[in-house]
Amino acid sequence: MRVPTRRFGRTGLAMPVLSLGGMRFQQSWSDLPADAITAESQANLRATLEKAVAAGFHHIETARHYGTSEHQLGTVLEQVSDPQRILQTKVPPNPDPGVFEAELQTSFERLGLAVGGRLDLLAIHGINLEEHLHQTLRPGGCLEVVRRWQAEGRIGHVGFSTHGSLALIEAAIATDQFDFINLHWYFIRQDNRPAIDRALAHDMGVFVISPTDKGGHLHSPSARMAELCAPLHPIVFNDLFCLSAPGIHTISVGAAHPGDLDAHLEAVALLDGAVGLVPPIVERLEQARREALEGALGETWLATWQQGLPEWADTPGEINLPVLLWLHNLLVAWDLEGYAKARYGLMGQGGHWFPGANADAFAPTALEADGASPAPGGGVDEAQLRGVLSGSPWAAEIPAILRQLKARLGGQTVQRLTST
Repeated sequence: MRVPTRRFGRTGLAMPVLSLGGMRFQQSWSDLPADAITAESQANLRATLEKAVAAGFHHIETARHYGTSEHQLGTVLEQVSDPQRILQTKVPPNPDPGVFEAELQTSFERLGLAVGGRLDLLAIHGINLEEHLHQTLRPGGCLEVVRRWQAEGRIGHVGFSTHGSLALIEAAIATDQFDFINLHWYFIRQDNRPAIDRALAHDMGVFVISPTDKGGHLHSPSARMAELCAPLHPIVFNDLFCLSAPGIHTISVGAAHPGDLDAHLEAVALLDGAVGLVPPIVERLEQARREALEGALGETWLATWQQGLPEWADTPGEINLPVLLWLHNLLVAWDLEGYAKARYGLMGQGGHWFPGANADAFAPTALEADGASPAPGGGVDEAQLRGVLSGSPWAAEIPAILRQLKARLGGQTVQRLTST
């Protein structure tokens, strides 16, 4: 089965519905010198790329700060011919456009494009804060650098990637300065749907990033998730869910080795039948969620859990209550413990890519702490937390939920942010 294509918005490119993401095949997250990249790692990448190209993965997407990814690709791209190749990388904005341009030049060098080469797609990587959008669009900013490179024929189309708020994403789209968007949207996280609709109104290409990993660690799904998605593998279900939704042009496949492509190719083979396959699984998943969460917290929880929650910056200890309660829902509904642990451990370490802290700073009860509240060494006690929960109908229940999360997920720190 060869991967079909869709028109990628106003770029006019025939975009394969599956894109080969460059975050997982790299040898290291460190920026290693060329002689430190092993022959085994390059052989694995070449085998992955050969299989991908043969199946129709003509779009390859990486980033300046995906460790050795660009460097490794630059060598292998010369060895694996693909006349239909669409090459994309991502470079973060910078307050100094000179620094941004130097990073862009480094990407071109690593990808083998330094002499007469052309990049089909460039994304401004991580417009996650208002200041990033300003750095990009201000007079003399990063986008002016990109426009100059476009005028020189070195870059085709420009877009942006984001982990930002819905309001920020919509503001960036409204500028009409971008041809495409890389954003998160998949079964377990659908809050960016309004941004997709806005992007389509601007005829932008829509690229869903990390649906397998950030979409629930579906490469190693929970037994509950696998049971509810049967007869499909959760990866196949999630791919079909995304690709059968209005306006999704392509989704990222982060392959660490050639075998990682197989489930996604299975999804493509079933795509014409998605209208019959996806809704029954969605209903089973939603029913399981309703039964589990309403059984634990009452029938109004799902409709009201987000009401009155403060932003993480306005919460003592910068505890990110919306994300933590979302993780709680994933645990109770579908047992996504591996995913929840990874997300929980990243909180407090992820900067603007994944802001706010987890519940580790939340003090135990007086009994648990032998009468000490707040916890020794500082922390957020229940009185402080309740002080910002006056607008939540669940102010009495949230402290206990945080303690449960801390007990089940706490104690591990994720040092590396695998941003996309």
